Amino acid sequence: MKRKKHTSADDEAQIDMTPMLDIVFIMLIFFIVTTSFVKEKGLDVNRPENNTKTDKPSKSLSIRIDENGTIMMNGREVDIRRVVANTQTFLAENNTDSAGIQADKDTEHGVVVEVMNQVKIAGIEKVSVLVKS
Repeated sequence: MKRKKHTSADDEAQIDMTPMLDIVFIMLIFFIVTTSFVKEKGLDVNRPENNTKTDKPSKSLSIRIDENGTIMMNGREVDIRRVVANTQTFLAENNTDSAGIQADKDTEHGVVVEVMNQVKIAGIEKVSVLVKS
């Protein structure tokens, strides 16, 4: 009898992967077939359509008040008693719902509050106050 020489390659164990892959595929098929697809119950959401008008961008009314209480509306000096009339004129010419009041840090608060009230009386609800430092 002849003896076989053992080499290092023969000493390593070989694992046959075919049966394991067969079992994995059988399990995959089993889970796909037995899975039930049920429509989940819940509330249907009715989202509003986007009805924003983008044909004409709205221009905001710009009001500046300096440290002396001088009111400037769109580049013109305006008396505090004429803020309502000038705001209504601006609203007639422009489609807007906001105004920005830029006040100097040394401006009296009463003047700023009075201008805010006058703008709201004229029909603008969104009024922003900016402080110039």
